[in-house]
Amino acid sequence: MSNRDNTVELLGHYGSDTAIACSAWTSTSRELSEEKRGRIPGLIKMLWDAGHETPFEKGMVHFLVDTDIASHIHMLKHRISSMNAESARYKELKEDKYFLPEDWKGIRISDSGEALSTPSDDWYQRLAEYTEEGNRLYHACFADLEPTLGRKRAKESARFFKTYNSQIQGDVSFNMRSFANFQKLRNSDHSQLEIKKIAQQMLELVQNIDGNPFKHTLDAFNGDTQ
Repeated sequence: MSNRDNTVELLGHYGSDTAIACSAWTSTSRELSEEKRGRIPGLIKMLWDAGHETPFEKGMVHFLVDTDIASHIHMLKHRISSMNAESARYKELKEDKYFLPEDWKGIRISDSGEALSTPSDDWYQRLAEYTEEGNRLYHACFADLEPTLGRKRAKESARFFKTYNSQIQGDVSFNMRSFANFQKLRNSDHSQLEIKKIAQQMLELVQNIDGNPFKHTLDAFNGDTQ
């Protein structure tokens, strides 16, 4: 069983509260004095509260994520600056990574009919069995399709056996305006548990960047992400 949690790694960042403030000050003067630096927290909050969000696009955060396909689809539905992901169309997925929801453990299968006939007696284990069967079918189908249909068609169609909990790796970046939108909608009690955990990991990683370069930016949109 190749099961693991969804994970997030911060690859890098660009900009800071100062860069965002300077972007806003371009219309007057970008020259920074100590007095002007002291005004940055208030300026950033005023910009966000007033809906002047363009300067926040001058800050960027960049992540590498290993996530189930269902959560990957959630990320695609946002104003993300850039996203590239592992593709079963362009490569054979030789490593069978998948995610199992921990809160399914111990929930028993009540239907004892033929359709659900299985040695396991709980849904967590049943999903593992189902996923592994899909992975076996994927590899077997790929091998049989390739000689007749060619490698390209075999790759792009055998993946129909891959389940929504299969994990792929994605390279994701947000500008801070987009990051706020993502946090507001996905780091929420209304969002699916798996994508909420990914959003929480991302936020914690940004909060813990050395020097806390986006402290005032995160504080400014914090009320919108609760």
